[in-house]
Amino acid sequence: MKKATLIWLLGISAVSACGAASSASSVATTATTPSSSVQITAVTASVNGTVGFSGASFPVNESAGSVSITAVRSIGTKGAMSVTYSTMNGNAIAGTDYTASTGTLKWADGDGASKTFTVPLNSSHSFTGTKTFVIKLAAGPNTILGSHTTATVSVTGGGIGFISFGDNLPAAGSQGAYAIPPGGGLEDTSHPNHVVGNGTSSSCTSAAVVAAVKAGGVITFDCGSAPVTIQMPNTAQIFNNAASKTVIDGGGLVTLSGMKQRRILYMNTCDKNMVWTTPHCDNQQYPQLTVQNLTFINGNASGESIREGGAIYARGGRLKVVNSRFFNDTCASTGPDTAGGAIYATEQYQGLPLFVVHSTFGGEVNLSNVCSNGAALGSIGVSWSVINSLITYNHAVGHGGNPAASGTPGGGSGGAIYNDGNTMTLTVNGSTLNYNQVNAFGSAIFFVSNNLTGKIFIADSTIMGNIGGSWYARYPQISAMPSTPITVKNSVIVN
Repeated sequence: MKKATLIWLLGISAVSACGAASSASSVATTATTPSSSVQITAVTASVNGTVGFSGASFPVNESAGSVSITAVRSIGTKGAMSVTYSTMNGNAIAGTDYTASTGTLKWADGDGASKTFTVPLNSSHSFTGTKTFVIKLAAGPNTILGSHTTATVSVTGGGIGFISFGDNLPAAGSQGAYAIPPGGGLEDTSHPNHVVGNGTSSSCTSAAVVAAVKAGGVITFDCGSAPVTIQMPNTAQIFNNAASKTVIDGGGLVTLSGMKQRRILYMNTCDKNMVWTTPHCDNQQYPQLTVQNLTFINGNASGESIREGGAIYARGGRLKVVNSRFFNDTCASTGPDTAGGAIYATEQYQGLPLFVVHSTFGGEVNLSNVCSNGAALGSIGVSWSVINSLITYNHAVGHGGNPAASGTPGGGSGGAIYNDGNTMTLTVNGSTLNYNQVNAFGSAIFFVSNNLTGKIFIADSTIMGNIGGSWYARYPQISAMPSTPITVKNSVIVN
């Protein structure tokens, strides 16, 4: 009887009718079974390895601006391998929702590292719900595809549809629906590096928060299904030599409280105690910090060595705030440049914008953020981009302005925003700045560009009912040099 030969490649569907495996890599043992006279040849998994996506799905928010896709080489690393990738429409359409992308990923002999590429998303085309598109891999020479040869990208509409908070305090954000620019939206936290808590509120401690923030990376919380307030007897600090990017996502359930005694979150590239990592700490790219879906309450920097930024102080790197809330945060009550009841920032990398997106500061008369200047937002030399945010009922309590008038401690400017420095841009889109109060200048906005290069852009916003102050050269409630360009579109600015 004529023998039949069967060949298989472990882990790979590859049988040749003429008795040769589709991979020429390696053939193992041959055995003949006497009863059937069938010769069986086993082919071991190729030492070249296989290539596939790291997962079958990649979730992302539209406002992130792009999605990162990772391919991995598994099993072996012998020989060079390559794959090509290409995108294919689902209900997400190339040119409208994302940019069609193709390319080649290559591995050299001995290279087992993962390879990552990005697909741009169109965050100016806002939508609700989720849209998807597919990415496929095709094998190059001497390459065998493994698992996950296709992957689905699920894009959540980023312009609107942020998660809501689980308490009775004012919601995050205004009613604005201004398009969020690339890089201004939520960060992907689907694969956290650290999870604070194990499912109960008692497991979510200040110590756990401090440790996670010190380590850096993507941080989420598992504190149970009910809202939880974590009292912070210690300030959480970003260490400059930890992760290049840290994302803290409260999931709409977590509030961090400074207990009216201390600042809540601190980042400073020029603080030696946080580790110097470059010789130019005043202009370095990392670390970058994002806070999202999180509430900050009762932060207090008035007793700190740096008296600014009651909830968050951010010097160097970059800061981004998305879908977050700030209530009853305070900094020092005197000083001509002391600012930032909720947030103080300076020396953001290369002057790139600090995004504040769909967030609330104050919101009710009994939840005011308070500081000498810039009761909500304060800065030196920072370009703010405030989008779809609510800044109301905040109070700049200093006296005497800047420079301080004779016999005064100075301050009292910028009920909502205090923006001082040189070359910088303030952008306020889709936002509401109402009912803030000052003693000196800029009941809503104080903006001074000392070298006269600064600009203000306001679109689809409301600025009204702000109280006090003077020096309103062009618009009520906005104090700026008469020569400062102020572009206003589709907005209401009235006393």
